[in-house]
Amino acid sequence: MSEGNISAPSEEHLRAALPPEASARVKSAKMVAGRAVVVAEAGDLSSKRRQELESAIRAALVAIEGVDDVRVALMGERVRRQMIAIGSGKGGVGKSTLTANLAVALAKMGRKVGLIDADIYGPSQPRLLGNESDRPVAESEQLIPIDSPHGIKFLSMGSLVNPGKALAWRGPMAGSALGQLVDAAWGETDLLLIDLPPGTGDVQLSMMQKHKPDGAVLVSTPQDIALLDAARAGQLFEQGDIPIVGLVENMSGYACPHCGEVSDPFGQGGVEKFAAALEIPFLGRIPLSLDIRMKSDAGDPPALADDGDAAAFAAIAQQLAGWLRAKAV
Repeated sequence: MSEGNISAPSEEHLRAALPPEASARVKSAKMVAGRAVVVAEAGDLSSKRRQELESAIRAALVAIEGVDDVRVALMGERVRRQMIAIGSGKGGVGKSTLTANLAVALAKMGRKVGLIDADIYGPSQPRLLGNESDRPVAESEQLIPIDSPHGIKFLSMGSLVNPGKALAWRGPMAGSALGQLVDAAWGETDLLLIDLPPGTGDVQLSMMQKHKPDGAVLVSTPQDIALLDAARAGQLFEQGDIPIVGLVENMSGYACPHCGEVSDPFGQGGVEKFAAALEIPFLGRIPLSLDIRMKSDAGDPPALADDGDAAAFAAIAQQLAGWLRAKAV
């Protein structure tokens, strides 16, 4: 048969040539003047997976006799997902507790919040969110985030390894793991909070270079040594052109449960003064509270309640939400 007599492939022929996963996503496939025109659903895929889908369709169809060209239209652009990194220069300042409770407070305000526990070596979000026994699954090479009982989707290395097992990973491995968490199937989640490990190492650099958060919140306790480390973390974000949303003072004042007198074992007002000196917004204080510690250990985020501790987290969440709205305009 001469080339001019080759009949155009039918839609059934085009679909049959595709890999099963790609074929399941195709909404229409037709031939127009020697060109295969394919429309496929890809709204739930990451940027990498969208590119892989398009390449797979092209490779399969261009091999068909009678197809001179392939045009692929992918439906459903990904949700515009804002991303905020929560960091500190040193460990032990309550960064993970703040992240979990900000996520809960923002969800109560109507945001569709996801949380990534990027602290590869000391993940704590599975306990803070009450999901220590749950494990994520993978579909089409993408992790499916865990649904916490508090309306938060989250992923953590703590959910991927056996409890108590130490991870002896070098920097590139940690950065690769973070990429898998960010590129998971987050669906309609419109805000990701990233609980970074303390310090200014490979995970932070990978986050800034590959994923470019919209902004960063810094957490510190009031004493000078913690503030020095917070300053280093802030400098790292500034070098990466990541805006600093503001600073939070944690463990700020302790109210005696017996007499009610407030003392300041870590000092008073240091973070606010530090923020003013650097012309960075001060977002608020979280008290040094036995109730916060007990609820956090029990996987019951204090921000769920309707008391003074919850109000402290809600006030910071309101400021962050305002910053995000302004950023989105």
